[in-house]
This record gives sequence, C-alpha cells and structure tokens, in this order.
Amino acid sequence: MSRLNTLCVYCGSSPGKHSEYAEVARAFGAEMARRHIALVYGGGKVGLMGVVADAVLAGGGKVIGVIPRQLVELEVAHAGLSEMHVVETMHQRKTRMFELSDAFVALPGGFGTMDEMFEMLTWAQLGLHKYPCAFLDVRGFYAKLREMMDHMVAERFVRAEQLDNIWFGENMAQLFDWMAHYQSSDTPKWIDSRSVEA
Repeated sequence: MSRLNTLCVYCGSSPGKHSEYAEVARAFGAEMARRHIALVYGGGKVGLMGVVADAVLAGGGKVIGVIPRQLVELEVAHAGLSEMHVVETMHQRKTRMFELSDAFVALPGGFGTMDEMFEMLTWAQLGLHKYPCAFLDVRGFYAKLREMMDHMVAERFVRAEQLDNIWFGENMAQLFDWMAHYQSSDTPKWIDSRSVEA
C-alpha cells in the first residue's frame, strides 16, 4: 500500500451547466481534507478549481497552487492558499504539478483538463511515472470518453493493460481505496505487428 500525501486534481475553470458538478467537487475536497491529503491544482479561484480548493481549506487541509504569471495578472489566482507557485509558462505549470504530486484525478472540465490529464496518461504509458490516474465521473460526464478509450483498445492503438491502469467511477471511497492500493503494470506502450491478430 502506498501513502498518498499529495493529489493533483484537474478540473474546470468554469462551474459547468449543472449544480451537481460543484457539489461533487466540494465533497471531493472535503474528503481530501478528512484524509489529510494535500491538494495540488492550477491555483485558480474560479469554477470547479476554486470549489475544490475552498473545500480542502475549509476542512483544514493543505492546498498548493501552480499558476502561470499571465493568469495571476488576469486576477484569477486564489489568494488564500497554503502555497502558491508562480511559473512563466503552461509547460512549467504542468511539470511542477507533476513534481509535487503522488496521483492524478480528473473531475469534469474542458480542453485544459483533458490536456493535463492526457499528458499524465501518456507519461505513464511511456514509463515516465507509475502514479495512479483516475477520472471521477459526475452525471456520466466521462462515459463517452471511456467508450472512446475502449475503441482505441479495440483498434489496437492502446493496450488493454494500459487502460486497466486507469480508474473510472463515481464512488469517492472506492477511488481513494484504489489509489492507496495501486500497483502499475510494466506493459510497454508499443503494439508491434506480432501482437496484432490477423
């Protein structure tokens, strides 16, 4: 069993269409604080990002933000965090968040959430890290993404074992338990011609 000290959460800088998105984000932050897991996130005060951060702080937990200077100047930075790391570029932001984290979870979000989470999935696929990556589903938000990933496996662009390393679900307790017991496989990324059925 691995000790989960810091958890990186990727999620929307908007609250989304339905109130349930914020409700789940708030509950997730509160559960992180209850479990004494520090939050690493993008440093914003808006959208689901702000909801998660505020919930962790309200529960007495630690919150570490990483934000590009440009976004600080646009006044979306959260002013009440435990730590704030200001970087120059988005690439530096993603690298710093990775360096500070023991695991990665995506809540509902848009292009930025997908970009950040898929970079971590790609790095895991390449063997650059062995940290757990999970999608916390709300209102079936990630159902079609999971279908697309299944299609990638069926079409032999992703190994089934690599998809098995990713958690999808709605139950927070199951998610935290899965992360605590996570063991990555050493499956290579590449699918060569010998592994493709005729």
